[in-house]
Amino acid sequence: MSMARQDAWTQDEDVLLAEVVLRHIREGSTQLNSFEEVGKSLSRTAAACGFRWNSHVRKQYKSGIELAKMQRKENKKLPLVAKVEAVSTVTETSVDIPQLQPTNSTFTMQDVVQYLTLVAEQTLNDSRDRQLITHEYDKLLRENEKLKNDYKKLFVKLSSVEDDYNALLQIMERARKLIVLEEDKKEKKVKFQMDKNGNLERVEK
Repeated sequence: MSMARQDAWTQDEDVLLAEVVLRHIREGSTQLNSFEEVGKSLSRTAAACGFRWNSHVRKQYKSGIELAKMQRKENKKLPLVAKVEAVSTVTETSVDIPQLQPTNSTFTMQDVVQYLTLVAEQTLNDSRDRQLITHEYDKLLRENEKLKNDYKKLFVKLSSVEDDYNALLQIMERARKLIVLEEDKKEKKVKFQMDKNGNLERVEK
């Protein structure tokens, strides 16, 4: 028996995996059967194919999956098959467990353990991402509240400055009027007196 490959996946292999999985969905077969078929073609384990599909390839074919399901329903070749994710296939469906035992040439217990470990890590990463998003959202809410308070304080200061400015304008206007009034008073202090020849002359105090 040849050793299963463990090298990196190529783009062509991802495309083959997607085509086979979508075909099995259209025909009413299970994803596990499609993983076994791809595994035989690529000399990889079915568990490795299942992990590659769920962790990377499936995200790129969401519309294709929905279309395949619609075609399966329209063809009515087989009774409707319940939607089964790869995680539930391995962890929840007891019927599929014997197929993952070492007696099956396409699976090893190491593959199953590795697959479940990676699924658990992905779930943990999703949980951490949600926590980070929640933390960032709370941080933005606090910053927004702080900006609102700063705006209110600046608005109060601006109103105070405007009041001071208007008061200053009023003071300047009064000062201008006082200067004009003082000049008028100076002009009124001029008087006339008669000189020796009987002529009037202007005398300022």
